[in-house]
Amino acid sequence: MLRLGVNIDHVATIRNARGTPWPDPVRAATLAAAVGADGITAHLREDRRHISDADIDNLMASLSLPLNLEMAATMEMQAIALRHRPHAVCIVPEKREERTTEGGLDVAGNESFLADFIAPLREAGCRVSLFIGHEAAQIQASARIGAAVVELHTGAYCDFDTEGRIAERDAELAALREAAVLADSLGLEVHAGHGLTFDTVGPIAAIPQIKELNIGHFLIAESVFTGLDNAIREMRACMDKARNA
Repeated sequence: MLRLGVNIDHVATIRNARGTPWPDPVRAATLAAAVGADGITAHLREDRRHISDADIDNLMASLSLPLNLEMAATMEMQAIALRHRPHAVCIVPEKREERTTEGGLDVAGNESFLADFIAPLREAGCRVSLFIGHEAAQIQASARIGAAVVELHTGAYCDFDTEGRIAERDAELAALREAAVLADSLGLEVHAGHGLTFDTVGPIAAIPQIKELNIGHFLIAESVFTGLDNAIREMRACMDKARNA
């Protein structure tokens, strides 16, 4: 079955906007577990704009699902991951000024550094994932340095769909399909995520090599109108329909 990881970052974004304890990301994670999520993703950014260190502490203490800790490749973040030893660690590119992650990690251009960076995480028992684009060079470099997983960035595909740029959307989708086949052939587990909605998730969920989707912002946005439980159930239904077809 295709797994669904629910990213709870933007529950914390709402909380931090008002400076209150509410809404609680841990409560969101507990609800997600109850309605069909297979894992929880949380991105601990350098500037702590949404998820906080205390959130990670509380998630590790109370979560019944595997935690996927997204983080930049910095010594501070490595130390946090080694202290907590979450199920998975996903290394992402991070720029302080960006609103959201803008692209994939340049593994090929930083192969030696990233190989050394992920080695202690692997030794600590964390499943290391690299958040990358669909370029073959990035996939091949990820395999060479010993990553267990690559997560393919679906943001451009989703943006082209939203903008009605159908030819570019279809070309991006074809590139993602080819990337998934290549990664799988190299022994990497393939995940995907970024920007996925009810309307765009189907073609990605239908790619047989993809084992997990990580989805956050859209689910939190939709929950304003329908509730988080209903948003997650609907996303799960869209994923399952596409995969079963």
